Amino acid sequence: MKLRSVSSALPSRQVSNSDITELIRKHSTGHFTDDLERLLRKVGSFLRYTGSNIRYWLGPGERPIGLLRSAADSALERAELCADQIEVLIYTGIGRGFIEPGGAYHAAHAIGLHRAHCFDIIDACMSWTRAVQVADALFRSGTFRTAMIVNAEFNMQPGGPVAPQLFRLEGMGELESTLPAYTLGEAATATVLTAEDSPPWQFRFSSRPDLAPLCNVTLNGYEGYCEPSDKLARNGTGVFTSFGSEMHQAGRKEVQAVLRELDPPLDEVAVLVTHASSKREWQTQADHAGLGQVIHHVSDRIGNVVSASVPAALESAISAGRLRPGQRAVGWVGSAGMSFGAFTFVL
Repeated sequence: MKLRSVSSALPSRQVSNSDITELIRKHSTGHFTDDLERLLRKVGSFLRYTGSNIRYWLGPGERPIGLLRSAADSALERAELCADQIEVLIYTGIGRGFIEPGGAYHAAHAIGLHRAHCFDIIDACMSWTRAVQVADALFRSGTFRTAMIVNAEFNMQPGGPVAPQLFRLEGMGELESTLPAYTLGEAATATVLTAEDSPPWQFRFSSRPDLAPLCNVTLNGYEGYCEPSDKLARNGTGVFTSFGSEMHQAGRKEVQAVLRELDPPLDEVAVLVTHASSKREWQTQADHAGLGQVIHHVSDRIGNVVSASVPAALESAISAGRLRPGQRAVGWVGSAGMSFGAFTFVL
């Protein structure tokens, strides 16, 4: 399998850490029962500590499907393929407008993939990596020879799982389940893969389903589909709820273990791309693994863009000349679920 191209599209509204604290001030004034200025200082300190800086959200008149189409058109042009040559489209991630049918069908129609086979993969921030593994398996089976993977992570728009409800706080204790939301950015990405004679991709995954309550966006009636937990829907049904500190603490040993199992040749790795949850956390993990010098961060420049994190980082690394044809890349992800993954390939 060969990575023919990867492209991302960001919305136009630039949002700083100061903008985040001002949104909390705006929505929490008159509702917060403690010291609001202390709360704002604590949020600002958290954002600086994680390495968060800038993220991008939809601006006036912008629509997720338009940015997805832009990313897909760019990916096709870079891959030197036309839309009708794509045989399968996989829509991934959390941002979506449809439960039925899969978002892939609406995306395919917008892109102009008139006869592509379509389906979705939902695996939180691991979604893109899982989709790439599935594409690889389909290529190996001889079922398809071209695939496109797309996502449209636009979760901050009104009516979405984050904005504006998570900026209205009533007590300091609510930060436990809301802080990760303040690092989120928005982005669409498109990745083109083809079945070609090239060095094989390698994947390793592990799962900790017992940690599933730590990060969720629930649906009405979710209670009948899970074991009870006081963490579920802590911020309300349908609202992003994430206990980020617990997730990072629980995941440290897991992400190291899955990378050791992958066992990439460290001296051959040109670039390491990771989930964009925390620049500080992933730099620490990369240093521990002996890959700190080759990690390519995007979280400080575009925010945590959920399942778009790894493809956006790959595009950035390629554009910056950090990853060139013939060089080896490693991807590394920790995700809600919880799941942990590592993969390696040669561009």
